[in-house]
Amino acid sequence: MTLMEILSVIIIIGILVAIVLPNFAPVREKVLDKEASANLELIQDAERFYKLQTDFYYPNSGKTTVIDDINQNLKLSLPKGDDRKWDYSCSSNGCADATRYSGPNARTWRLRIDESDPTSGVVCP
Repeated sequence: MTLMEILSVIIIIGILVAIVLPNFAPVREKVLDKEASANLELIQDAERFYKLQTDFYYPNSGKTTVIDDINQNLKLSLPKGDDRKWDYSCSSNGCADATRYSGPNARTWRLRIDESDPTSGVVCP
């Protein structure tokens, strides 16, 4: 290969990268949203099972954001550590949140644990 061929290949790859990168960010955000939604559904199911065993939602009172406690008490394996993209919380009133604080795409997903009971009166703030 000559130097001109190598430069041509590098320029073509650069152009392709310039075209693809702007389209990658929205797709990545949609995938992250699906991750939060799926994990909140796991929390919802685990909370229902926890309530069957203890007659109340985890935690007994207040709200917890300690991922190790949530994983241990609800028997889940939510992502933890530096590579996690969401912060999860559970409230004793039957609400669960997934919050993402990084960058301009900061947002929160909320889920009422017992959506099947319209008389529960629980409104997740």
